[in-house]
Amino acid sequence: MSDITELERRVSAALSRIDRALDAMPGPAAEDPALHEALESERAANAQLMERVRAIKEKQEIILSALERKVAHLTRQLDTASRDLARQKAVNDDLVETNRMLNDALRDGIAAPGLVNAAMESELAALRAARAEELAEIEEIMAELKPLIGEVA
Repeated sequence: MSDITELERRVSAALSRIDRALDAMPGPAAEDPALHEALESERAANAQLMERVRAIKEKQEIILSALERKVAHLTRQLDTASRDLARQKAVNDDLVETNRMLNDALRDGIAAPGLVNAAMESELAALRAARAEELAEIEEIMAELKPLIGEVA
């Protein structure tokens, strides 16, 4: 039992010496101006990096927003072009069928003024569809040029 008492006394003495040594040590940031300056320098660098990250994030959001608007615009253009193409295909199919019927009538020696009229109407519809497509293309070009003209003016 005396060994335990002796060990307790020695441990207590060692802990007391450690406490006194710790109390005698200066605080690192409070006493050392070089450490304090290094800490402030790191804080400033960290603040600069955080500002850069914020600026990059804002720029990415602006670019993303512009790209989303561009994709929406291009999607609308593609939808319009698809509808125009479907309409042009239908008109052309009608024109081909009318011309086939007109050729059959001419081969059989039948004068078919109704078929000639239908062929002319189909051809006019095809021309109107082509003109509508050209007008839509001109409008797209003008829409792209307007911002450029505004920048120059």
